[in-house]
Amino acid sequence: MARADAVPLPSPAGKQHGDENFPVASLLLSSSLRPKILAFYRFARAADDIADAPDLDSTVKLQRLDEFERGLSGLAGAPQALALHEAVGGNSRLLGHAATLLHAFRRDAMTDRCRSWADLMAYCSCSAAPVGRFLLDLHDQPQHLQARTDNLCAALQVLNHLQDCGKDYRALGRIYLPADWMAASGLTPNALAANGGDASLRHVIDLMLDRTEMLIEQAEPLPQAMDNRRLAMETAITIGIARRLAALLRQRDPLAQPVKLSPLAYGAAFIGGVLSVMRSRA
Repeated sequence: MARADAVPLPSPAGKQHGDENFPVASLLLSSSLRPKILAFYRFARAADDIADAPDLDSTVKLQRLDEFERGLSGLAGAPQALALHEAVGGNSRLLGHAATLLHAFRRDAMTDRCRSWADLMAYCSCSAAPVGRFLLDLHDQPQHLQARTDNLCAALQVLNHLQDCGKDYRALGRIYLPADWMAASGLTPNALAANGGDASLRHVIDLMLDRTEMLIEQAEPLPQAMDNRRLAMETAITIGIARRLAALLRQRDPLAQPVKLSPLAYGAAFIGGVLSVMRSRA
């Protein structure tokens, strides 16, 4: 399920702004840019809900997603796409990131498995990376930061997939855990329908967390490399949240109980992120 949050992370169908793990249009970001970020988010949320709708078949989903692509032209189509076009003043680069998201939503409408870690990363390049790139371009940040932003976005996406692995399978029959890793561990898809995971599933989850923590580590220099202090703080906070969530997923079974950070953990990430940027620029 492709999703886009402030510095992305996806969410289950039907979630609203304020229910996400990661802040959307945080108050740290410039108020002049917030309407553009929210328009991008609403576009992604509405298109994602179509891709995740259990009562629609693939053909109908694809037809409706085509309306979102048409709307990016600013002439006719889905209202959320038309609103995004207006919000960004028809900026083709920013609209291109929204169009890339639609590739992931179309895949979700037609495919319910990821074959391998490489396949999952290819999916993340469409489902998550465009959100980070949208924010970079919106803040006029250097293009060479894209690789690290892509890493952070992919990490956020995988963390959300792990949080929702049971829900995704039970509601949509969808699995984002690499199929080859599951097969090597002797797991069938039905393992995700259980109310708790066994040692084999724990092994696959830990493998995914190993790779995810590497992605987060590769993103660590991002805040110091950004010349926009507000975006740097937002990014530092998001990295802190990602690290805390990865650690929590190490400790808890997402099939047995919801894995969510506490308000205290969010607060600690917020304060830590802001202070780290302030110290580095003092």
